[in-house]
Amino acid sequence: MKIAIGADHGAYDRKGEVIEHLKSQGHEVKDFGTFDPSASDYPEIGRSVAKAVVSGEFDRGIVMCTTGIGISIVANKVKGVRCALCSDVTSARLTRLHNDANILSMGAGIIGPNLTMDIVDTFMNTEFSGEERHVRRISKIEME
Repeated sequence: MKIAIGADHGAYDRKGEVIEHLKSQGHEVKDFGTFDPSASDYPEIGRSVAKAVVSGEFDRGIVMCTTGIGISIVANKVKGVRCALCSDVTSARLTRLHNDANILSMGAGIIGPNLTMDIVDTFMNTEFSGEERHVRRISKIEME
């Protein structure tokens, strides 16, 4: 799978860990920044990942900041994005099953590295259920 990933300085180190984890599983990963731990602004990074995913160039995206909140808000402003902020495995599984989320957001200051990788694995390995009720609801989200 082709994955777009980006994080601000608050998740710089964790992003590197996630990239290595994804690559070890055979995924193709493109890093959209930040490229060093100095202070950076998450809006540009989150928007870049979101646009790359909705363009169809990437299958899914992952965005991170200290809380995951700001960067998820930015990503969700891009039409066609369904970015879910997850801090547990159940939410990661259900957002794929029910919402067909195409971008995962996490807070590096909120969850530790082991849980991060479990959430990433769940998000990557769970397919959308395709159930009619979920398809209907997603179409209502995307009206505009």
